[in-house]
Amino acid sequence: MILFEKHYPATLDLLVAESTGRRLETWTFDDQSTRRAAEATLARRGITARCRSAYKPLVCAFREEIATQGLVSVEIVYPIHPAAQPARFLLESYPLSALYPAVDFRFEAGEISEAVPTYRLRLRYADGRDETLDVLAPNRSHRDFADEEALSPCGWQIVEGAASKLTTVYEQLFMEATSAIRDGEWGDEPCFEAPCFEAPYFEEPYFEELNITATLPIADEPLGYADEVMSLREALHEDFYFSLLELFQRRSGRPLGDRHLRPGQIVPEIRFGTEYSVKVETRGYDRESITTHHEPLDAVTRPLSTRQIGEELARLGGIAFHAISVAGRRLEGRYFAGPDRAMIISAGQHANETSSPAGTLQAAQLLASRDGAHFTLCPLENPDGYALHQRLIADNPRHMHHAARYTALGDDLEYREDDRHETAIRLEAERLSEARLHLNLHGYPAHEWTRPLSGYIPRGFEMWTLPKGFFLILRHAPGWAEASRWLIERVTLSLDEVSGLRAFNDRQIALFERYAGETGFEMINGFPCLIMEDDRHRVPMTLITEYPDEMVYAADFQAGVAAQRATVLAAYDALQALPDERLAS
Repeated sequence: MILFEKHYPATLDLLVAESTGRRLETWTFDDQSTRRAAEATLARRGITARCRSAYKPLVCAFREEIATQGLVSVEIVYPIHPAAQPARFLLESYPLSALYPAVDFRFEAGEISEAVPTYRLRLRYADGRDETLDVLAPNRSHRDFADEEALSPCGWQIVEGAASKLTTVYEQLFMEATSAIRDGEWGDEPCFEAPCFEAPYFEEPYFEELNITATLPIADEPLGYADEVMSLREALHEDFYFSLLELFQRRSGRPLGDRHLRPGQIVPEIRFGTEYSVKVETRGYDRESITTHHEPLDAVTRPLSTRQIGEELARLGGIAFHAISVAGRRLEGRYFAGPDRAMIISAGQHANETSSPAGTLQAAQLLASRDGAHFTLCPLENPDGYALHQRLIADNPRHMHHAARYTALGDDLEYREDDRHETAIRLEAERLSEARLHLNLHGYPAHEWTRPLSGYIPRGFEMWTLPKGFFLILRHAPGWAEASRWLIERVTLSLDEVSGLRAFNDRQIALFERYAGETGFEMINGFPCLIMEDDRHRVPMTLITEYPDEMVYAADFQAGVAAQRATVLAAYDALQALPDERLAS
């Protein structure tokens, strides 16, 4: 059923057609080539124009306007706005210092002000020049679709010296499509006065697939450093997806960020096209799609196909067990019984985190050949999400695609409280193995994660907004703190032997700390770690890996797979060596 459909004229096309003054400055959500073309068209009409980016304006100013040849140092006073986090505009300047490594960048917080946010720069050059410059970062205060106060980048214009907000097509498309979903028929209104978090007020899920297909004539612009790209299409995917999760959380009476919500599969498909358009509709589940590409497992350069994951798992042998996903796909597991201490290995819980299936399968090949090996393996816990991810990367291979993070119900498998569908595979692994350690392999964005239309920083995921290397989280039951500490010490010592991994971590952590502050993690043998008591899990120790793998390929993907593989082997060996006296009774 179609809920909303519309085509839009481009913002700069309208401005070009309607402008009558002699001087014009704009800030819009357009790529550089589109903005330069608009300037040229206006110039032919005798209008002096400067068309700037509303998204990451300071980064774009250095790339497009500021003379960087011979630049020696820059002092940047970044704005502080009372409606935003103190480091918000410092974060938006990421990754400037990495783009110009020969330049000495120094950042300082400005005074708190409600005026239009403005960066104040002092530029020093090798020839003795000393220049000052202001860079505007137009933002608007508003209530977002979670009904929260937000300060978000926005369109802006200065016509003959008079400044005013400019509603851009990028903002309009998002607002109108999301409003149509908010106002849709999803059941009776909940009572917000007495929310019940054990059961929603609506019959969930509300749909099988809620599809938002949008086309935007906005090209991705690689920044020339690591995996960083200016991608307004990716940002729109993220804003649609998480805004709609928040919207349905509000409708259900749940608190923001609650991962028990089961709205169905929310799928923003944000594609490059020649015009601005959006179509919102409900669909049935995609139950049939399967990918079949194949590479040698030990030299894989991209996410494995669903077929190859199944074939590699079958080749391992062991005792087969399975479950059926919400959309009807088969989850496969293998159990290897032996006298060793048992370990559960799982991957693909969040299906857009793609290095873990290959890493677990590579490690399992080695473990399965050992005498006494005792473990279970499920390399793909979320096959519905994985099928969606394979579908989405066909159009945008380097985007994060968080729509594929959760299951077809729209919930996080980790927080599901019943024993059906995907949950059954973990329960069976626990029953078969009686393991004391669950190794749960994950990933996170390999580049900056933003939500520019909802306050810029992803709400609820603030710690994940910039990559900060490969790190570990260990959650343990009461009484297992000593064993957990011993285990993670041994695992990190082993990881230090992985070629290039420490250097990779050091680079990412240094840049993270420059723009986002302390990681908040304990450094153990040079690796960021977080150890916490948590009674959520049935297995007494759960070790979680986090590699920045959304979305990397070729040698970068292989490095992620190698880190995951090494962790599986290190955790297994550490578990076998764990002294009996350190185990909880």
